[in-house]
Amino acid sequence: MTQERVAVPGKNPDDPGDDPVGSSGMSGPVDTDTVEAVVRHQLSKALGGKRGMLEAAVPTLAFTVSFLSSDDLRLALVISVSAAVFLLVVRIVQRSTPQFVVNSLVGIGIGALFAWRSAQGGGDASDNALAYFLPGLIYNVGYASLMVLSIVVRWPVVGFMVGSVAGDPTEWHRDPQIVRLCRNLTWMLVLPCLVRVSVQLPLYLSGRAAEDAGPMIAALGVSKIALGWPLQLAALGGMAWLLGRNRTPVEPEPQPA
Repeated sequence: MTQERVAVPGKNPDDPGDDPVGSSGMSGPVDTDTVEAVVRHQLSKALGGKRGMLEAAVPTLAFTVSFLSSDDLRLALVISVSAAVFLLVVRIVQRSTPQFVVNSLVGIGIGALFAWRSAQGGGDASDNALAYFLPGLIYNVGYASLMVLSIVVRWPVVGFMVGSVAGDPTEWHRDPQIVRLCRNLTWMLVLPCLVRVSVQLPLYLSGRAAEDAGPMIAALGVSKIALGWPLQLAALGGMAWLLGRNRTPVEPEPQPA
């Protein structure tokens, strides 16, 4: 990779521990002397670290397991919402950001809304269960489409993570090496969505067409867990591998005399 540098306004070159991102809720200084370190830090913020990923997964896991075991939509919602509310209370008591718990609650609420509308339209228990999984499919298709579009137009989304630190949202685009790195990292974000859609969409369509949708619903529940955070962590591992291969320096912007 070339050694062209990305300017970070106000960063002291003699202080590699500066955190230009600001307070992130993570303890200790953040090394942002390279573009790779900047992207790693921004991805960690976006996902909330290990705790944020766990908080996002637990309510969904609780809903899926309880619904599959009881076939009771209301009970599954009560259990999953209760788990999310407990995690939310813990966050509030600790005075830390509840963002990722709230995200889980929103996801559960949207899924429940789709299931409720299916029931209002005369759907049976199987139709309602299939409807709960539909928002996830729509989200993954939309997310992947936007990411691929950003790659096609050569403005990969991950590049804006670099730009948010560099002070100029388009500065990174001047270096083709950084654009290439950000493109590859954006593909890593796209791949989990493509895998989920390629597995879950045929299951969903088969369930809609089958007289007995039970096996398809069970398969959707299992795939939602197996292709959720495990797949996301695998993608992040690939991103970490890409980020560990190079060191593109971040140079401070010259200060006026």
